[in-house]
Amino acid sequence: MRIVLYSKPGCHLCEGLHEKLEQVKNPHFELEIRDITLREDWFQAYQYEIPVLFAIRDVVQNSPTTDSPPIPLPRISPRASVPQIEQVLQRYLLETPQNKSK
Repeated sequence: MRIVLYSKPGCHLCEGLHEKLEQVKNPHFELEIRDITLREDWFQAYQYEIPVLFAIRDVVQNSPTTDSPPIPLPRISPRASVPQIEQVLQRYLLETPQNKSK
């Protein structure tokens, strides 16, 4: 599983969330940071929203063409602790599609 953090240099909220995500132990994921200033489409989409998180479940190991669609994750409070962030990630990432529809 990968977590994508859309961010930009100098964003203190982004930096704080990045630091906390680096401390999360469960669930296990790869963290990918995307600088929105590097691509116009990212900048247009997220310039007023950063930090923005998406999860990508890898369907087949090391095959980017078989990733599942990105799952938008809820906005996490800048005051959230690492354990609180872990709870949010577990709730959204470890649920099965059957559980979400109930």
